[in-house]
Amino acid sequence: MATSLISLLNIHVVIIAQKAFEKPGDYQRAIDAGCNKYITKPLNLMRLNELIKKYFK
Repeated sequence: MATSLISLLNIHVVIIAQKAFEKPGDYQRAIDAGCNKYITKPLNLMRLNELIKKYFK
């Protein structure tokens, strides 16, 4: 998966996965693929803002 390669090339990159519909196991697959966090639509702007602040101080 692209996220695995990106993470290998740059260990400091932050990847937040986003999907329109969540199926069972999607969160864990995203994390296993190298994503730091996973969010779904509809986007909760407060949650997204929290993640941005957490990773991009």
